[in-house]
Amino acid sequence: MAPDKKPNGVDNSAFTNENGEQFCSIQLNDKEEVSSGGAQYEDRNKLTYCVTDVPPWYLCIILGTQHYLTAFGGILAIPLILSRELCLEHDTLTQSHLISTIFFVSGICTLLQVTLGVRLPILQGGTFAFLTPTLAVLSMPEWKCPAWTSNASLVNTSDPEYIEIWQTRIRELQGSIMVASCFQIFVGFSGLIGLLMSFIGPLTIAPTISLIGLSLFDSAGNDAGKHWGIAAMTTFLIVLFSQYLRHLPVPLPTYSKTKKFHFTQVYIFQILPVLLGITMSWLICYILTEYNVLTSDPQAYGYQARTDLKRNVIGRAPWFRFPYPGQWGKPTVSAAGVFGILAGVVSSMVESVGDYHACARLSGAPPPPKHAINRGIGIEGIGCLLAGAWGTGNGTTSYSENVGALGITKVGSRIVIVASGFLMIIMGLFGKIGAIFTTIPTPVIGGMFLVMFGVITAAGISNLQYTDMNSSRNIFIFGFSMFCGLVIPNWVIKNPSSVETGVVELDQVITVLLTTGMFVGGFFGFVLDNTIPGSAQERGILTWKKIHEDDLDEILVPSDVYDFPFRIGSQPCFASWIRFIPFCPKSNHGNSKKDHADILETVKENDINKNVNLTQAVHDTPL
Repeated sequence: MAPDKKPNGVDNSAFTNENGEQFCSIQLNDKEEVSSGGAQYEDRNKLTYCVTDVPPWYLCIILGTQHYLTAFGGILAIPLILSRELCLEHDTLTQSHLISTIFFVSGICTLLQVTLGVRLPILQGGTFAFLTPTLAVLSMPEWKCPAWTSNASLVNTSDPEYIEIWQTRIRELQGSIMVASCFQIFVGFSGLIGLLMSFIGPLTIAPTISLIGLSLFDSAGNDAGKHWGIAAMTTFLIVLFSQYLRHLPVPLPTYSKTKKFHFTQVYIFQILPVLLGITMSWLICYILTEYNVLTSDPQAYGYQARTDLKRNVIGRAPWFRFPYPGQWGKPTVSAAGVFGILAGVVSSMVESVGDYHACARLSGAPPPPKHAINRGIGIEGIGCLLAGAWGTGNGTTSYSENVGALGITKVGSRIVIVASGFLMIIMGLFGKIGAIFTTIPTPVIGGMFLVMFGVITAAGISNLQYTDMNSSRNIFIFGFSMFCGLVIPNWVIKNPSSVETGVVELDQVITVLLTTGMFVGGFFGFVLDNTIPGSAQERGILTWKKIHEDDLDEILVPSDVYDFPFRIGSQPCFASWIRFIPFCPKSNHGNSKKDHADILETVKENDINKNVNLTQAVHDTPL
């Protein structure tokens, strides 16, 4: 059962029940209400719907669409980045199939995570953590695209030779992702994620995440360089919406039984800055193309900014296309690919654990217990396995952007994320929707990358807030790890024949790992942080554990939040043995509903300061 619902003062009648009452407010205690900061954040901490609440169906669709659009930019960027390395730069129809496939699989993985995984309102989608090792694998001599595939006049997309060229590459990625995901499944369902997290701190995470963004600067520069004016305009619009206009409400018409048609203030610029920036730049490029302001000479600078270059793909794309496992052929496996993708898997797992705790606080749920975290990581591994089988060229992970959206909308219901998952599946089934996205001009994509990759880099560096950066020890570890993560991959790429052990397979593994910046930086950060003497306070471990762990999680969690759906495994006949399984909930049949209410109230009182700080951090997030 959901907690008792009380009015929270939100001026939106769509967020009311039949009696006109508002839902799921989180009240500050008396001390915080009279403190200097309590009143400032009181409204921000009130939830309209908690994690177990069920909003009206129309509101689920609207808010589910919002979450889908919030993740749109990140999910769309991945196949567009991969297309060049997969020799698909001039095969827009196949690009549209990749886009439809990744949205389809992301929808399936979202439903699995919300129903069987950690059971929090957290959306799943493609991950940039897999991009760096993927690009490292595809940069190996045997997988580099033939020169003629970069010449549009020489590419025949229906030629069997050309089809085999790009399909062999994506099949190699499929096999590597599927095998590497088995490691994540094992770590999650066996409960080893807790042991892994005990050795990984902020000084390991910071260089790992930061180097994901820094290693993609070449892709951003190449795309933006097709027309720097259009790219700069896109960047300007995204920055304008996300930073300068984010607190500007826009009146939108809404309807309710009590107020009929009326206007509601919505912070649209704060919710959808990337989508609005891309759409406006796309529209301007269309106008410039129609009036022939942009050159029509394929060899001239700025030609890639035209919107009519890929117009035929919309007519060629089918209205309905069902993605299926093995659609590109039988996956292949190599040791180099598997070990490279493993670096992305570890990074993705650690990031997801942090997302679970943030999502729980913003959705009105207690801190996730160990069994829920284990199950969430295991389900993410299954999601990566499905993504590999379907052939997205990527894995799946929890989306931090959508966790931030919970703090903005104040709707933490997981039913909304279920609606978003179904929406992504439906969008993935319509081929022409994916085809439309491929017509976005390359410089517009480049402008989006400039902002997005910069934010990823900064998000990694932000983990240093937990450490003592006045310590020369920490400054050395972070600086050395970052610098090596840039220098070593750059040197190995320029000298690919320098790694020679006499065993070809071992050479490939070492080459892929050394050309993956996030692995190199994370490796040095991990080794140095765990070997150079330093106090737990200095390393940031105490603060890190305080945020990401809860010693009382076994008794402070009501069953209706983190247990299996339909009370699977909660019957007394299961209680004697199910508690020994790391990903299964512990028996709590002796606790009454009143006990759970008291427990929830205790959690709210003890954790309110964390809620205040985290909500403020979400509102200050760049995108």
